[in-house]
Amino acid sequence: MSAGTVAATTVKVVQPGEGRRGELVPGVGVIFKIDGADSGGALAVVEHPFEVGGLVPPHVHHREDEFSIVLEGEIGFRSEDKEIVLGPGGYIVKPRGEVHAMWNAGLTPARMIEIISPAGFEELFRTVVGLTERGEAEMSKIVELANRYEVPMAEPEWFADVVERYQLSMPTP
Repeated sequence: MSAGTVAATTVKVVQPGEGRRGELVPGVGVIFKIDGADSGGALAVVEHPFEVGGLVPPHVHHREDEFSIVLEGEIGFRSEDKEIVLGPGGYIVKPRGEVHAMWNAGLTPARMIEIISPAGFEELFRTVVGLTERGEAEMSKIVELANRYEVPMAEPEWFADVVERYQLSMPTP
């Protein structure tokens, strides 16, 4: 066992379709599956549904790596100078320290699993869902929260091209 994590202490079962659901930004949701408390802090697992045109804007993680598995549809990923569109069964590693974005690259809804290691970042998602449910999820508040979790937004020069090529919906400030 690595330093900073402890063993999971109980079995947790999440049946298909289960898990708290919410919206992160317009067109991108989250379904909570496994929290850090379930894994002794080693990892968290969430599912992200993407509507057509849905986009997670560029940002960079300073504390965690992300591992994504596409379940349905087509999801585009850009991390620094690497860009790819993956369909069902595709996997990608997004290492900490790289500016990256994700989007629905197809014409139908898409879904992916996100494994976050170490855990903790899922709490940002939980906070954003709470803001959304209360109608308080202005982009400025999300940016402030992201900074608190050491996941600042970024504005790479490649971003405008991605938005235009895939006709994506930009979250408004």
